[in-house]
Amino acid sequence: MPAQLITRFKNITPDGGVIELVVWRLPTPVPPTQHGYKYRAVYALGGVRVVGFDNERGKGDHCHLDGVEVPYTFVSVEQLVEDFIAAVAARRQA
Repeated sequence: MPAQLITRFKNITPDGGVIELVVWRLPTPVPPTQHGYKYRAVYALGGVRVVGFDNERGKGDHCHLDGVEVPYTFVSVEQLVEDFIAAVAARRQA
């Protein structure tokens, strides 16, 4: 089975921010993850990443919040989307 695009979303906010989310279903997990998804989600403002969620080979699931990288527990694509939206909303309201 080849990689399958699950969702792709990109929006430019009125203040020039970029909100983008891409999720792929893969035939095999990206080590060290156990799930079969590859994803990246970012909210950047003025060329600076404010929020980011991704899973890269060798690093696994993690997120970037205000310049700090922390582990992220991937549960499902739906939960990833909810967590990303909540993290972006919290920073856009600040």
